[in-house]
Amino acid sequence: MSEDQPLSNDLLRYARQIRYAPLGEDGQRNLAAGRALICGCGALGSVIAETLVRAGVGHVRIVDRDFLELNNLQRQVLFDEQDLADHLPKAIAAAAKLRRINSQVEVEAIVADVDSGNLLDLAHDCQVIVDGTDNFETRFLLNDVAVKHGIPWVYGGCLGAEGQTMTILPGDTACLRCLIPEPPPPGAVPTCDTAGILGPIVNVIASIEACEALKILSGRREAVNRTLTVIDLWDNRIRQMDVSKLRDQSDCPACRRGEFSWLTGRRAAHSAVLCGRNAVQLNPPAGTRLPLEPLAEKLASIGRLTRNAYLLRLGVDDFEITVFPDGRAIIGGTNDPAVARSIYAKYIGT
Repeated sequence: MSEDQPLSNDLLRYARQIRYAPLGEDGQRNLAAGRALICGCGALGSVIAETLVRAGVGHVRIVDRDFLELNNLQRQVLFDEQDLADHLPKAIAAAAKLRRINSQVEVEAIVADVDSGNLLDLAHDCQVIVDGTDNFETRFLLNDVAVKHGIPWVYGGCLGAEGQTMTILPGDTACLRCLIPEPPPPGAVPTCDTAGILGPIVNVIASIEACEALKILSGRREAVNRTLTVIDLWDNRIRQMDVSKLRDQSDCPACRRGEFSWLTGRRAAHSAVLCGRNAVQLNPPAGTRLPLEPLAEKLASIGRLTRNAYLLRLGVDDFEITVFPDGRAIIGGTNDPAVARSIYAKYIGT
């Protein structure tokens, strides 16, 4: 860009970004034509989504299964107290705010649980998948889709004051299963409930993830980080581990043997304990639809009932039951899947 070649009107808002030579005007135009899938719009995902939208990525698809709670506001920077009062799913609340930030970007919000039945449809037209999830099962599913179909993806996770991130370029770099062949068993690693989490580490890791996505979408693949980066903000430590040889040295189930058991659905959970929530999500069979209006009539006399176009919420005894039109339910007040299933059967049915 030079002074005698002014930017066109559609690029003016990105002038300072374009002045960064490694990106430039060509890179910015690539971003405008780019499509990104963000899986999860909580702590990591909200920062990632806002960064990509402000940077001018043409189409940002946000998929999130959850709704906003008060404790989210400590670290999920895209949301505020009004979003909480509106009882909206995170994806819907995020999309409304992101569209006000940048009307040039097409923001697509999908309220759904990412699973083996829908992920390929969600990702097929995107050039990058960015991780905003909070569990290893979904990350292994993202890895399966990415490796099998050659879609770059950026892994990230945070706990306490520590976070880590790694970019996967299928066929070129190590994948997540090269690094972690199997997910840790339940109870083997701390959770947000037991270890807590600080907001600053979320912002750092999410910003790194977003920058990696921008490199890919702008066509600057050579700039992608080829290490596993681990950052501890409390102890002020940054470690970068070379994983360039890991793909060739490991007997990776995905990269080396072409086994995609998470994508085929052979390995999947029908319930999930939600990090930091004292809640369990229950997943129905694929294709389930649950009309909310007749359900609301049925439950009106049972307990404290609220409803909007996206969810129905029932407070009864010490539990809070949130039901979505796709049949998913989040049972608050327990971390026991058996108890959650019992509460669901009692009030919603089977």
